Amino acid sequence: MSDAPADGSTSGPVADSGSILERYSTRALVAGVTVVGIVALLLAGLAFPDSIAGTLADALTSRFTLASALRLSVPIAFAALGGIFAEKSGVINIGLEGLLIISAFSAIYVADITGGVWVGYAGGVVASTLLAALFAVVTIGFRADQIIAGLAVWLIALGLAPFASQVFYGSPNSPTVATTGSISVPVLADIPFFGALFSASPSVYMLFVAVAGSWYVFERTAFGRWIRASGENPKALDTAGVSVTRVRYAAVLISGVLAGMGGAALSLDLGQFTGNGPTMVNGKGFIAIVAYLFGNYNPVGTFFSTMLFAGLDALQTVLQTQGIGVPRQLIRITPFVVVILVLALVGRTRLPEAAGEHYETEE
Repeated sequence: MSDAPADGSTSGPVADSGSILERYSTRALVAGVTVVGIVALLLAGLAFPDSIAGTLADALTSRFTLASALRLSVPIAFAALGGIFAEKSGVINIGLEGLLIISAFSAIYVADITGGVWVGYAGGVVASTLLAALFAVVTIGFRADQIIAGLAVWLIALGLAPFASQVFYGSPNSPTVATTGSISVPVLADIPFFGALFSASPSVYMLFVAVAGSWYVFERTAFGRWIRASGENPKALDTAGVSVTRVRYAAVLISGVLAGMGGAALSLDLGQFTGNGPTMVNGKGFIAIVAYLFGNYNPVGTFFSTMLFAGLDALQTVLQTQGIGVPRQLIRITPFVVVILVLALVGRTRLPEAAGEHYETEE
């Protein structure tokens, strides 16, 4: 007697492999169309340098565009990597925005009172990690709703950081401090366009290491397998003798460290904390969530999706300076529109099975 469904539909591994193949085919199609579009634009710009295509081609191939994209990607990508660690373990951390805010202010404050830029950087990481630890205790220890707790982390930081700046400096904006500067590799830094890769802030190079390190942890270490199991099948991990609670605590703390590195880099690369309105972070933590969802929880894919958004943001800045004749407001929303379109075309990303669910050990 056949076990096939009566309606003729498939399920189980066959259906899953089909959906995965379809999803990757769609991603490949989107990537291919994007590459072809860019090449066509560059050829049109080369043929008609005085046209809008020429202006766009110049902006795309500008060294400033790549340098700006790398700089803009740092806080988003670090926060996104942190989000991957937390969510793959089963803890949804939407408080990344708050972690960026608190670390951005703390880094400036510690750097100001100590006079050491890298001491300030460490201070920002510590502040973010402490706030992430509080989030972990509330959500893992006391089993609070992770979404509500994440929103609380954001709102606490959104109010606390500008308030602290007002108390210490008399303004929501801090005074300027020394910046992290930049590192230039002789000869390589002079290469057209790609030279921006060899003349950048130390935080950019730290991001490259963090992306590679995160990929290695997930793909080549037992700890990475534990994190994945904690988010997919915590009961199996518990049965194997590994504490789900400890793995989730560690993953959330790592998310705090990585987000802290992004927030500290954001403020110290500029040498100031700006607390007006949504603060200088201005939604980067929420964009980080979109980035790792689009990157399908893969650190390398997440980095490239972050570069897509940051590149569009950098491109609109270049276009504004060149006076392309398009309303500034329309150019500014272009990155957001493109990200929404790409997400719609690529399709839904599969969340870890146990994401957002509490687990109580059976011991």
